[in-house]
Amino acid sequence: MLVGSSVRRVAIVGGVRIPFARSMGVYAEASNQQMLSATLTALVERYRLKGEVLGDVGAGAVLKHSRDFNLTRESVLDSGLAPETPAFDLQRACGTSLDTAIVIGLKIATGQIDSGIAAGVDTASDVPVVYPEGYRRLLLRSARGRTLGERIKPWASLRPSFFKPGLPGVVEPRTGLSMGESCEQMAKTWQISRQDQDQLAWESHRKAAAAYDEGFFSDLVVPFRGLAQDNNVRRDTTLEKLAKLKPAFDRSGHGTLTAGNSTPMTDGAAAVLLCSEDWARARDLPVLAWLTYGKYAAVDFVNKDGLLMAPAYAVPRMLRDAKLTLQDFDFYEIHEAFEAQVLCTLKAWTSPQFCRDRLGLNAPLGEIDRSKLNVKGSSVAIGHPFAATGARILATLAKLLAQRGSGRGLISICTAGGMGVTAILEK
Repeated sequence: MLVGSSVRRVAIVGGVRIPFARSMGVYAEASNQQMLSATLTALVERYRLKGEVLGDVGAGAVLKHSRDFNLTRESVLDSGLAPETPAFDLQRACGTSLDTAIVIGLKIATGQIDSGIAAGVDTASDVPVVYPEGYRRLLLRSARGRTLGERIKPWASLRPSFFKPGLPGVVEPRTGLSMGESCEQMAKTWQISRQDQDQLAWESHRKAAAAYDEGFFSDLVVPFRGLAQDNNVRRDTTLEKLAKLKPAFDRSGHGTLTAGNSTPMTDGAAAVLLCSEDWARARDLPVLAWLTYGKYAAVDFVNKDGLLMAPAYAVPRMLRDAKLTLQDFDFYEIHEAFEAQVLCTLKAWTSPQFCRDRLGLNAPLGEIDRSKLNVKGSSVAIGHPFAATGARILATLAKLLAQRGSGRGLISICTAGGMGVTAILEK
């Protein structure tokens, strides 16, 4: 719980991001630090924070080089904030920047700090490439040598196989399955059809394109490296085109997940400014919404639940804290890792058996009004730089609530490792 009689309210002032780009394209030579620095700099300029000392800045990346061991601090030093602003790195897979927002929010709520930034960045283009363990050991043995002979001797064990590079793993270590393969299993368990997945994907592209056309993203997205808009949004996609795509993870003839109803590999960064009410008022800054609740969950995806089902557990626990029902929201932002994941979660909440046996509830949570779901598009259309998605959603939802003038929004994000991060925003 982030709000109550003994703590301060946590304000969301606003957020910015660079356009999300398909990997190996426009940002192919942009590093995590360059993308995060550009995003933080834009946020600093937007809210006149140049030279300010903020209480803390939290950010992270899922895929990063060893050189990025102090990624957030280095980007803060690039941003125009006062060098006295501290920073920390945090990583919880796809929930990273929502997690940093909750951590920053807790610090604000308890009075530890008055202001902070939550952010995230990821690139699947500039991934770390490592060499086999044997080669690494050879290099270290050579480096430990005290004499020229001791330094040369290990090289006698050099083998051609040592030069075969290795890329970051894309499978869960516990199951050996990729996220897409795991979600295929979920789709089969919950009997999610290909047609329903494609329908949700088409809606995501349609809504994102409409949001750009109406100017919704004009103050949320700043140009970077010649790109002004997310380049994954497919304005011309149709249900017919989506239906022609072949399954991407299960090619047995029974697969339903395709490149069209799954998130693409994406590069990008996003950041959100949070603060106390007094800090915002003193600087004449807007309060778009309040971050009021956050919740985490994890599931036994090896033996019991689907890999991406943790939000189905986190949300009802958060609703219990907030004394709300699933229907008490004006907007639902459910991260589209795969459209099948969204549909599995929604179906679980309507299942009497799941809600009774897994959630310990007397009745199902029920259905949501689908017209309130991801109203400006989501990750399938916009893209999903892993650690940046939470901050993107926070900024989008805060603006939606500010435009409405009142209301409440639910955020749900699934992550690798069978975890989920959820939050509530209110106006």
